[in-house]
Amino acid sequence: MAKLERFRKIYSQGTLSCKEIWIDTETGVQYFAYNNGSGVGLCPLLDRDGKPVIGNALDFE
Repeated sequence: MAKLERFRKIYSQGTLSCKEIWIDTETGVQYFAYNNGSGVGLCPLLDRDGKPVIGNALDFE
């Protein structure tokens, strides 16, 4: 099996102001990224208890 990249984009919406969800393939932590052309923001997705949202990168193939 081929080695996965460390970070992988699993969701994307928009073109000029792009919203994306990335997953860390080693830890499973998901991140929200927002890019509006002049800057970018990145933060982990959190559940209602404030814990990081965890997933499996293979679930998003």
